[in-house]
Parts: sequence; C-alpha cells; structure tokens
Amino acid sequence: MAGQVYLRRSGYQKLLEQLEFLKTTERIRIAKAIGEARAQGDISENAEYDAAKDAQAHNEARISECEGQLADVAFIEDLNIPSDKVFIGATIEIQDLDTKEKVSYTLLAPEEVEFADDGLSVFSPIGKGLLTKQVGDEAVIKVPAGTKRFKVLSIKR
Repeated sequence: MAGQVYLRRSGYQKLLEQLEFLKTTERIRIAKAIGEARAQGDISENAEYDAAKDAQAHNEARISECEGQLADVAFIEDLNIPSDKVFIGATIEIQDLDTKEKVSYTLLAPEEVEFADDGLSVFSPIGKGLLTKQVGDEAVIKVPAGTKRFKVLSIKR
C-alpha cells in the first residue's frame, strides 16, 4: 500500500479507463506479439520474443500499479481544502517575475498529471514551492535550471 492517492473524479475515471485498456487491448496485443515471436522457432535467441515478454511484464506491473492507486483514492472534491491557499486541486495563475510570463496550472497528484493538459505535480519543484501560498505571495523556487521567481495571481477551486 503506497498511501492515499488524491485525484479529481475526472482523473479517477481516466485511470479506470487506462486500467481497462491495459487489461484488454494491451494484453491482447502483447499476447499476439508473443505468439508470433514463438511461431518463429527457437525462443532462446529470439529478440522479438524477449521484447514481447518484457512488454508483458511492464504491462502487468502497470496494471498492478493502477489497481493499487485506485484502491487508495481520496477525491479532492470531497476534502475540506482552503480555497485561499495553493493546495492540491487548485487551479492557479502565476507570473514568472523575471520574464513577466503568466501561466495557469492545476496542482495535481503525479498519478493524474499525465491526463491533464495544464497539470502540475504537487511534488514537482514548482508545485512544492507554491504550496500554501496565497494570492499576492511570491515564491523563490530552485529548479534544475536554476532559481525561478513566481507571484501567485489567482487561486480557483
């Protein structure tokens, strides 16, 4: 058990859809590839067979991971999260104080970020650096490329 996974209902649905895809379409595709590789004869030196078996192992691991995440979900919408601070589930507009560029993000669990166009993981350097900030607050955040300075312009739930 990895611990609580915080998702929006839309992220939960997309994770369910991904799990169904992995269990059906992807399993069938991989089984077919294994069968085709096996039909080529000696599997001891068959790169296609090895690749298909690796894909099968990866797929089964991903299925297990998705099932674990779905078992430990807490819906962000059901949590009593302050709306005046940057926390998971908040859509924020920030301004880079050096470039003056404005961007919007929704702070999400890493499990949901891959499904969201504007998602930002709460565990990313910028996500962590903005947590608990309020409108008007500035944050100086170390990122792999150096240090970035942001100002929180708005917070929506």
